[in-house]
Amino acid sequence: MATSENYDIAHLGGVELFTPKFEESLHFFRDLLAMREVARIGDSAYLRCWDEYQLYTLKLTASDTNGVGRTLYRASGPEALERRVAAIEKTGLGHGWRDPEVGVGRSYEFEDPDGHLMGIYYDTELYVADDEDRPALKNQASAFPGRGVNVRRMDHINYLAADVNAAGEFWRDVMCARESERVRLDDGRYGAWWFRFNQKSYDVVYSDDWTKQRGRFHHFALAPDTREDILKAADIFLENGVHIEYGPYKHAINQTFFLYVWEPGGNRIELANAGARLILDPDWPVVEWTQAERAKGQAWGMKTIPTFHTHGTPYVEGQEELDRKALAGEL
Repeated sequence: MATSENYDIAHLGGVELFTPKFEESLHFFRDLLAMREVARIGDSAYLRCWDEYQLYTLKLTASDTNGVGRTLYRASGPEALERRVAAIEKTGLGHGWRDPEVGVGRSYEFEDPDGHLMGIYYDTELYVADDEDRPALKNQASAFPGRGVNVRRMDHINYLAADVNAAGEFWRDVMCARESERVRLDDGRYGAWWFRFNQKSYDVVYSDDWTKQRGRFHHFALAPDTREDILKAADIFLENGVHIEYGPYKHAINQTFFLYVWEPGGNRIELANAGARLILDPDWPVVEWTQAERAKGQAWGMKTIPTFHTHGTPYVEGQEELDRKALAGEL
């Protein structure tokens, strides 16, 4: 049964991605996805989707590698923030409080059991549109860009994990997120685990990392308005030489319509549209899938592409060869 603590996290607040090809990655997010750059500090560009109320969605940082940096989560209030910080500190995974920074007030930094760096905060900076970006309707944050993919908001994040069970138990028991779906493998472990904060069907996911490395990134999902936008995105990526890995298609789990691509820095990005599917029942029971059920493929039968289980960032040694063997059926 749901408790008040199950609502302590409001939503995913912001994601940092590392890229070894900063200008190419910036072009992908800013020009192809139509995200707006709102700040440039040091080696990082801060970009936002057009209907996010906060200052930024993505912190894109130049690096000699790729992968995910710190993921931020917004608490639903000051008391909720203190509750979750107290729970995190009991696990020994907390790093301590950080001073206010771009877009957010003070935040508490921690890591999950797999080593992914995270932060939780409440105080935030609202985006204020300038004359160029002022919307016609006062109930949206900024103008509709009307170009490229027109991503509206961030949707969810998926981490690779060496131990999905440990990571999932952390989000269930410490962060008090509610389970929506999960995959139980034949050996009893979970192969993937989905969690939600409010009425969306999922916000945080963990997937089994076949390399068994810790702290790697699977994908970050951005949501346009419709399925048709995702089909159009595939054409945009085709014309611009962006690697299309998987889709467009419909997931069986959580029924999201999707397209996966690798942005120029090598990070996997999903364009996702869940349509009208929400979970309104606060006590919705977790849906568990068997390994055999998942082997049947996605909603309409298409099999999951093998690189979905091997390609992650930062790259492991021999990443390209690993992906090649996966596609060739040699793993």
